[in-house]
Amino acid sequence: MSWIKNRPLSFVLRVQLLLTLVVVIIFASLSDLQGAVSAVLGGMVSLISSAVFAIIISHHRGYTADAAIRTAIRAEIVKVGLIVILLWLVFKNFESVNAFAFIGTFILTVLAHSMALFVSDNIKTE
Repeated sequence: MSWIKNRPLSFVLRVQLLLTLVVVIIFASLSDLQGAVSAVLGGMVSLISSAVFAIIISHHRGYTADAAIRTAIRAEIVKVGLIVILLWLVFKNFESVNAFAFIGTFILTVLAHSMALFVSDNIKTE
């Protein structure tokens, strides 16, 4: 049983993970290990916050528009709060973080989160 039942959000989490891995490989080959670690941290900040968002959305129970909007707002507030906390933790605890790799990967994966709007939730069987 999956924790994330929303197909578009599940797809976006996989895309975020893939993007993070690609950027890590690029920084590992073109830069030093610190750049690759920074890219991992940037991707994980976005991936963790998106996963929590997806879990909250997936456990939504209710069929009214009001309940759906409240769940979406609650999930977004938790996601943004988690992003702020995780960004602060990384910058506080990792003095040698490569800011370009960290912020670049973070921004790339955050932008990938908006792709959920373009993923169909309908699964067509033939």
